Amino acid sequence: MMFLEALMQYEYLQKALLTSIMVGIISGVIGSFIVLRGLALMGDAISHAVLPGVAVSYFLGINFFFGAVVTGVLTAVGIGYISQNSRIKNDSSIGIMFTAAFALGIILITLLKSSTDLYHILFGNVLAVRPSDMWMTMIIGVIVLISVFAFYKELLITSFDPTMAQAYGLPNKLIHYFLMTLLTMVTVASLQTVGIILVVAMLITPAATAYLLTNRLSSMIFLSACFGSLSSVLGLYISYRANLASGATIVLVATTLFLLTLIFSPKQGVLWRAIRTRQKRTSYS
Repeated sequence: MMFLEALMQYEYLQKALLTSIMVGIISGVIGSFIVLRGLALMGDAISHAVLPGVAVSYFLGINFFFGAVVTGVLTAVGIGYISQNSRIKNDSSIGIMFTAAFALGIILITLLKSSTDLYHILFGNVLAVRPSDMWMTMIIGVIVLISVFAFYKELLITSFDPTMAQAYGLPNKLIHYFLMTLLTMVTVASLQTVGIILVVAMLITPAATAYLLTNRLSSMIFLSACFGSLSSVLGLYISYRANLASGATIVLVATTLFLLTLIFSPKQGVLWRAIRTRQKRTSYS
């Protein structure tokens, strides 16, 4: 059966498509700020740190959104506290906190004997997304997009020039933790699609692809959202047709788009830079 025919016929595929598109968009939007601020490691830390909260939420019978957000934000605060109140640098504090949180999550999963239920949280399975998960993703997506739109100028200034932002009286730390909260929410929204293990790829790869194509933040956010949603749709299509893991397929599609951009980008592409270098050498000779 063709993908479009199946899409019209099966409700689970429709939910998967809508969820994938929203995850691709918000991952691209928040990922743009993560890439510009050099917080790729922080994205990895938050994505792994939500696991204990997810496990506890399953145990208490509540939506995993609440537990995941709490542990994600607490981890971000813990990383900041350690790096600001000791000789330990930021990258080391990230390594300490996110590995500790992830290890705690694994232990909780073992104790609660919920590995079967939580398997898809680790690796994602968008084809099995429930209506409640889809609506949760949509709500998170709307909150994230409205927040970025409302505080775009503050996020812009603090991303490019924190010193100038501080001179203007902007609360850099508060904005940082606000961004970490949005990052945690995007991570939660991505759990069913690509899972905890692969969510950092959706945060970084589409944004890095867009970064090779433009120097304007607004254009980067738009392109990153486009690449994220395109990766999600193509990955979903390939995973359905070839019976592959949806999360891994989406990530590999995003990586393929990045590699193509790395090679063929008009300004930053390896191929065009090699051609221009060769032309310069020819003109000089």
